[in-house]
Amino acid sequence: MNKSRLEAFSDGVVAIAITIMVLNLKIPRGTGWGELSALAPLLSSYVLSFIYVGIYWVNHHHLMQPVKSVNGLILWANLHLLFWLSLIPFVTAWVSVDPTASPPVAIYGVVLLMSSFAFLLLGKSLLAKEGEHSRLALALGKGKKNQISIVLYFLAILLSLWSGIAGLLVYAAVAALWFLPDRRIENLRWD
Repeated sequence: MNKSRLEAFSDGVVAIAITIMVLNLKIPRGTGWGELSALAPLLSSYVLSFIYVGIYWVNHHHLMQPVKSVNGLILWANLHLLFWLSLIPFVTAWVSVDPTASPPVAIYGVVLLMSSFAFLLLGKSLLAKEGEHSRLALALGKGKKNQISIVLYFLAILLSLWSGIAGLLVYAAVAALWFLPDRRIENLRWD
């Protein structure tokens, strides 16, 4: 099957997730800095989540770049990833209510953890089709960054049960780890 429908659908889901998140932003009731600062938790959770959705969109693009076609397993693996990404607006809104509260921050971490796991599964399903010696395998390497992220998400979820802010700091650190795309993917020629 041609990969273009998978990419277009994925782009649409990402665009909808970002739209839902931005629609959750509230306009300050007044025009002063105090009214704006009252929205800091909402704005902060929006920025972190926007960065996460952006990271997944960029890395999904890079992941799909060397792929010529997809199969049913890849379609389901991609849907699995999109399911978890579609939950980001919900957990973003919940965290913004009180970023120090353990349950929302822990559940936010569960969604990030499962998104990372789903991205790993999508990569594995693509590798199964493309082969161990494909351009994709060369670009992905051993996936250490993804494995490190999964460990850090587990740590952050546990930390958030003690302190929501501590969990959010680890989530921000993982986002920083992924902010720049892997150079192996960007430096490969795909023609």
